Amino acid sequence: MITVNSKLRGLNLFFNKLQKKIGGTLKVTSNEQFLKINNNIGKGTIRSINLDGGISLLEFNITPKEDLKIAVDAKAGTHINFVYCSKGKISHSFENNATKNTVETFQTSIVSNIVSEENTITLYKGIETSSTIISVNTADDNSQQTDINNLLKDAFIAGKTKDYIYLGSYNLKIAEHIKQLKSIENKGVVRALLTKGIVNLILGLEIEQHKKDINSNANSNGSLTQNEMELIKELTDYVNNYPDLDHKINVLTRKIGLTAAKIQEGFKLMHGLTVCEYIRSVRLKKSEELIINTDLSISEIVYSLGFSSRSYFSKRFREKYNCSPRDYKKKNKLAMTA
Repeated sequence: MITVNSKLRGLNLFFNKLQKKIGGTLKVTSNEQFLKINNNIGKGTIRSINLDGGISLLEFNITPKEDLKIAVDAKAGTHINFVYCSKGKISHSFENNATKNTVETFQTSIVSNIVSEENTITLYKGIETSSTIISVNTADDNSQQTDINNLLKDAFIAGKTKDYIYLGSYNLKIAEHIKQLKSIENKGVVRALLTKGIVNLILGLEIEQHKKDINSNANSNGSLTQNEMELIKELTDYVNNYPDLDHKINVLTRKIGLTAAKIQEGFKLMHGLTVCEYIRSVRLKKSEELIINTDLSISEIVYSLGFSSRSYFSKRFREKYNCSPRDYKKKNKLAMTA
């Protein structure tokens, strides 16, 4: 096992020490640190982003060749960490506490440092892991963020006398937004704005999931196993990549080998929608993209995406976008020529 300990305030100093310990190539910009390694310790990347309002992001995309334990500073009574694992698993423990809590694939978790000033993250040998930790410093006095930080402090710090960790439910929507976060190629101000927007959205989904868990007193993945959840993720990607195909439930069951009930349970858990509702939402989103970005007629779009009829498509499109597809197309053409 390799252990990286740090009592250094600030991510720049932390990454310098991390590089000295595990090697790799470090690239630093005004608000990002990016460490890439491919050696006897592991292969992958570790990235951090500093954002306004006391928010920072720490992202692991790495396959260690031996267990890797990394200690990250936190200020007691002010820091809240929202932990999510897109792939693999990670474990968390507080300073001077041997108890490890494991965050599995697609699982949400919230960590508040009440008395300790260090979080230890363990990445496991041979397990390809993608994990994102969004840290909020509730003591930050940024005027635009103060109200939100105060609400977070009231929810996850105030009144607590011990370090707090909440292992929540499984949420696939967050994985999709993290994928968007990783795909941002813009530079400068545009990059910063897009990053902040997606990070805020992920924070909102984490908090919403926690609220649902508390209200329903259900913070598990029901009867689904971890492998079954990964199959549901594969099925979700398949629907998104091929929205035009005939996704009847019996076809989907044969594709991944799960029962119709398991698939419905998985889609409800991960998307809050039935399979039919999710397929329709994907097709409507794709239809909007085609209306805006192509010269295809409405009829061509309808039948290219597998809708049963133009009238049915128009009805569902109006429900979602508050206007007909034809009017939507006209409005976008006017906007582009204005």
